[in-house]
Amino acid sequence: MNGPGQLSHFVCMSQRMQDVTGDGGVLKEVLRPGSGSVIPSTASVSVHYSAYSEYTDKPFDSNVQRDVPRFMKLGRDITLPGMELAILTMRKGEFSRFLFKPQYAYGPMGCPPRIPENATVMFELEILHFLDTLESDEYFILSQKEQINYPLEKLLKVANTEREFGNYFFQQQRYEDAKDQYKKALSVFACRHEADEEQKQKSYSSKLLLYLNLSLVSLKLNAPSRALVYGERALQIESKNPKALFRCGQACMLMLEYDKSKDFLLRAQKLEPFNPDVNSALVKLDSCYREWNLKEKEMCSKMFAAWEPAAVKD
Repeated sequence: MNGPGQLSHFVCMSQRMQDVTGDGGVLKEVLRPGSGSVIPSTASVSVHYSAYSEYTDKPFDSNVQRDVPRFMKLGRDITLPGMELAILTMRKGEFSRFLFKPQYAYGPMGCPPRIPENATVMFELEILHFLDTLESDEYFILSQKEQINYPLEKLLKVANTEREFGNYFFQQQRYEDAKDQYKKALSVFACRHEADEEQKQKSYSSKLLLYLNLSLVSLKLNAPSRALVYGERALQIESKNPKALFRCGQACMLMLEYDKSKDFLLRAQKLEPFNPDVNSALVKLDSCYREWNLKEKEMCSKMFAAWEPAAVKD
């Protein structure tokens, strides 16, 4: 506690902070700058936060122990007014400290016993990732008829946003979540039949990326047969796509279909002769094939040995 005439800890801190709201209700200090654009109000945000009362070193609330916090939709999922206003001043990768006065935090009643009445609280926020989901939010509440007539350029943004969600989950090794997001992105093309050739090509380009993503994530989920299906769908769009050929080759190898695997991998190697992943896969395939042949020979030898008649003794 402070002695007579001494300023409180939060008051001292506030003197070096920026007034975000203009009424002193939300104050900010940037601890590590972010990059890119400021987060828009239509975004979904993944954020680490820790919340402190004055004179305490231990947070009364925090999600920092969660490696990958869920995405929160601004305007819907955040209940603390100060926290939402704070996030709207931040950029990706930024780490900042905020003071929220009671009217922007827990109000005059507080939240006993953790948060006293009429309390100012400190929040430390780190923006891990955000995506502007304006078009996605708009699209997925439409009727099927409205979705069919949705402008293609906006539809491609929806697919790309959902794919970016999938990529984020993939990077965090949340492969089931990534798969679901890629499939959600692909679903926007389900009832579309573009008449214009240029529009068809744009749709195909978007779907090609999603089939490649789904093939890769299926391999990560140890589902080679699904990986092969998605890889072959990618090849229907672009028959000489080296990534699709490589993933089909990987899938067939896991399914012990070595001849098919070799065909896919050699086609990929022809397109990219110095691709280390393709060349390594061919070396691995050769090893698997030799090992399989050896086991086949051993099994045949044992079978024939069992059929040989026992020697007749004189």
